[in-house]
Amino acid sequence: MHVEEPAGNWGGPWTEEKLDAFQKYVRAYLTIMRKRKNFKTLYFDGFAGSGARSDEADERPAPFPLFEDLSISLEEQHLYRGAAERVLALGGEGLLFDYYYFIDADRQALKQLEQRLEERFPSLKPRMIFRASDCNEQLKNLGSALKRDRQLAALVFLDPFGMQISWEAIESLKNTRSDVWILIPTGLAINRLLDRKGELRHLPGLERFFGMNEEQIRNRFYRKRQELSLFGETATAWQKVGGAIEIIANTYIEQMKTIWKHVIPKPLVLRNSRGTPIFHFVFASNNPTALKIAKDIVGKKNQ
Repeated sequence: MHVEEPAGNWGGPWTEEKLDAFQKYVRAYLTIMRKRKNFKTLYFDGFAGSGARSDEADERPAPFPLFEDLSISLEEQHLYRGAAERVLALGGEGLLFDYYYFIDADRQALKQLEQRLEERFPSLKPRMIFRASDCNEQLKNLGSALKRDRQLAALVFLDPFGMQISWEAIESLKNTRSDVWILIPTGLAINRLLDRKGELRHLPGLERFFGMNEEQIRNRFYRKRQELSLFGETATAWQKVGGAIEIIANTYIEQMKTIWKHVIPKPLVLRNSRGTPIFHFVFASNNPTALKIAKDIVGKKNQ
């Protein structure tokens, strides 16, 4: 079934790479789960948005806090969120979730999404739930629900543009039947917050995102070096390590391994028009078969 894309300027082929990989996984996931009649399936989209974008200035999404200070372009600030329609469209192949949860803190954007989806997929309206709420709080609620009902399986899609997801919320999914795809802003936001001199002016945000303290963050991303002052005195300074973007991805993957048994070792790398890595699309699950499927999909795209 062909999915009609909302009209607009989507911001680059990397968005399509992300959505294509995810849709392929969803198809495989539902193909397997529909044979397991004893389970109920739930789709959770934590940053559903309106599913559309515009170049009109008054309709542009507000930039993520700190982005203006970091001189991140408007092109980079725009992220097409088209996963909702793609996932629902799989119903035409008989591939359905029992529940579809669409979350977004932007009430207006979520209302627009609700109208679009109910118009395009009226038969699925009883399965759709919309929550104008913070994703972190809803993730905690999801974690509690999955622990109460062991016959409930969730596929979680998290594609924030920035660092909105807290590690505390991620931890709430530990020991649950959950498969998770999460977009990590490795080159776009995190790498820029890890300044070259190690001043770490935005340390609380980094600690919240990684679930690490200052010492752990410094040991990961910085090295100490000795400098001579103008007066010949020796002083200790911090210097950012090379290859920081890859280290950011690996650090988050290592953290995820404390929550899920299987985390993709080489995530999908998404690059901007200049070929610079801006996101890593990471998969995690407690199911080894799920990991194999994700690795097959991502491996072909990373070639």
